[in-house]
Amino acid sequence: MELSLSLLLLGFPIAFLLGWMASRIDIRQLRLENRHSPKAYFKGLNFLLNEQPDQAIDAFIEAVQLDPDTSELHFALGNLFRKRGEYDRAVRVHEHLIGRADLSLADRNRAYFALATDFLRAGILDRAETVFQTLVDTHDYDHPSELALLSIYERTRDWPRANEIAKRLTDKGHSGFDTRRSHYLCEQAAALFKTDPQQAQLYLEQAAHIAPEADRPKVDLAKLTASSDPPLAFALMRELISHRRPGATLIATLFADTAIELHAETSALTLLTECYAHTHSLDILEGMVRLLSTAPQVSNHPDPIQTAFLEHAQSEHSLIAAQRWLESESIRANTIAPPIQQAIAMATRTLRKYRCASCGFETQNHHWNCPGCQSWDSYPPRRIEEL
Repeated sequence: MELSLSLLLLGFPIAFLLGWMASRIDIRQLRLENRHSPKAYFKGLNFLLNEQPDQAIDAFIEAVQLDPDTSELHFALGNLFRKRGEYDRAVRVHEHLIGRADLSLADRNRAYFALATDFLRAGILDRAETVFQTLVDTHDYDHPSELALLSIYERTRDWPRANEIAKRLTDKGHSGFDTRRSHYLCEQAAALFKTDPQQAQLYLEQAAHIAPEADRPKVDLAKLTASSDPPLAFALMRELISHRRPGATLIATLFADTAIELHAETSALTLLTECYAHTHSLDILEGMVRLLSTAPQVSNHPDPIQTAFLEHAQSEHSLIAAQRWLESESIRANTIAPPIQQAIAMATRTLRKYRCASCGFETQNHHWNCPGCQSWDSYPPRRIEEL
């Protein structure tokens, strides 16, 4: 009994000594690991701050090799590859993360979102769509995934599915998608103008109901029905012009032609004149001139068309109005040499274009969706000269 007690008393210091030695070995190992891993990590951060992405990538690769279990390093490395356009390497990093069995659900969803973003940036839209769809209704990535899907459907011009996503976002309480939905319906209608005008009209009426303040459904519906139902088209355009909506400039000449067809020149000219007094728009002026050209001219009185263009050129310093005045003067008196007319016409060609307020892309025709940056409603319905 005394022998066993003495052995027990002797064992305490031995066990304490062995435990202390083991802890020292673990601390040394931890210090050795931390001496290399954080050093490489902070070196990579330093390179990033100094805008040296190549060196930063090398440093993060070194850090990942020293500590392969750290998911944050993988995310940082994958994001760097994506920003440099090395999408295949970014995909490999994020797929490696997804393949880890010890990854938490939050990090797994994060890795899936990063992978989908890699595919999207690389232009592999079908694979990006598949991954984003798996993230819909997840806690952290539901909204950004639906926005990404909306972008994909817009790029592929899949307007029905884009409308479905926009409606889902609206139902979830996100505002600002009603006008976008009306655009999608108008795009569907535009594809049916010649082949199925009745279905196109249904789409446009639905678009006007979804976004009653939007100009495009009324503008497109007026253009669609101008020949088949002139009174309806005239009423739609009269509403836009009487309320001085921005879209009125896009249908001013069509409004004048429809008024002539319906023998409503006087009321139409009054509306356009009132609108012009507030907007000083060249396109509204062109509609007025179209109506003035049908009125009989009184002898020994100034030409009202020439007067309209001359007054606009004087008040707005408009080269386009000056060119139109020269055209009418040339027709009347045959005094302006053709080379002079051609030179001025060439000079005003650029001024007649429309310019995207988002990216600056210029086109001869007005667009609701910019061909350059894909922004919606970024083209002011006014010529470059008027901006």
